[in-house]
Amino acid sequence: MSAHASRRSAAVAFVSAITTGTALLLTACDPSAAETGGAAAAAPAAGAPATPAAPAVPAAPSTTAATTTAPPADSGTDAASEVDADTGAGATPSQPAAPPSGAAPALNLTGGTGLTVSTGTRYVVMDGGTVDFGTVVRDLAWSPDGKHAAFVDGAGNLQTADPDGGNRVLVARAPSGVTWSHPTWQVFSPTPDEAAKYLKPKNNLQFTADDHGTLRLLTIPAAGGTNPTQLVLNPFSDENAKPLPQTGNLWPNVGGRYAKSVYANRNDGQVYIRDEYLQQNGAAATRGSQPDLSNDGDLVFVRVVDGHDHLFTKTGGYDGEERDLTPNATVHYTEPAFSPDGKTIAFRGPDGTYTIPTKGGTPTKVSDTTGLPAYRG
Repeated sequence: MSAHASRRSAAVAFVSAITTGTALLLTACDPSAAETGGAAAAAPAAGAPATPAAPAVPAAPSTTAATTTAPPADSGTDAASEVDADTGAGATPSQPAAPPSGAAPALNLTGGTGLTVSTGTRYVVMDGGTVDFGTVVRDLAWSPDGKHAAFVDGAGNLQTADPDGGNRVLVARAPSGVTWSHPTWQVFSPTPDEAAKYLKPKNNLQFTADDHGTLRLLTIPAAGGTNPTQLVLNPFSDENAKPLPQTGNLWPNVGGRYAKSVYANRNDGQVYIRDEYLQQNGAAATRGSQPDLSNDGDLVFVRVVDGHDHLFTKTGGYDGEERDLTPNATVHYTEPAFSPDGKTIAFRGPDGTYTIPTKGGTPTKVSDTTGLPAYRG
């Protein structure tokens, strides 16, 4: 699992890699290190003990997406600490100031696309402008209908909010010394026929927990009110199937009407697909990191080629054709995300946020903001 990045203010929570010798600093809290042999660098750990309660957090003042101000100059990463790529040392930055009134916006072609970029600050690029969530927003993810956001706050806890940052709800507090990252929504609404077949509705959050270097996938109802539990990972119902790894898992993403999930494993460098409704709960699909799953079941993921992080797609999940979308890459392309219609992939470049057609083409820079891209509904 890869990662290569220069030092930046407000940098990432984890270093991720797969081939020897290079390391990419991932701002969306990907602690993978299998592809490059890089060491994981954790974001500031949450200090509060776990609690089953999910108290509402007072809504924060927010701006609308139509604001014309740009994110702060130091908001180009999606973590709360500056991490040295060689030593792993980090320091917590000060709270960024609000963008100056009337400042000319940076290149931002996200308007009307549903694309958002979270940077580890309180400001989220959205709909051609920025939205002030009133609190640090890391690893922002959206519910399938785009009406709710989930993220990790500055204390390392899991929150949800409206798209304007209001109506924040504290879903769960991370235990002391445990770092949570990369939430994703798992939502399924069965039809009457499906309900008659005992398919139950779902509205959960899945995310990664780094417990002193041990990575696990956790799940919790999006409404909170309970403690997270470890996500059940079972192999295909095949007598020759190998047990699935229960640790080393990270970077979950959910897609499709039946809310299948995809995730990567830091230890073996594989991408896995999980589908609990088939009663098999997954198997390895390909070699790579930072996967995302389209609503049609296609994969996009990162793989190191000749020392650079490339974006690959794989149609149909397990058995489809693989394609290098960025065969001529001379820089690192990471953190890909499918658009809801599956036609576009947004991703992080070294100097901003880019998109590329799923069928291939030339990457287009859509924002000067560097952070974690995600599509809102």
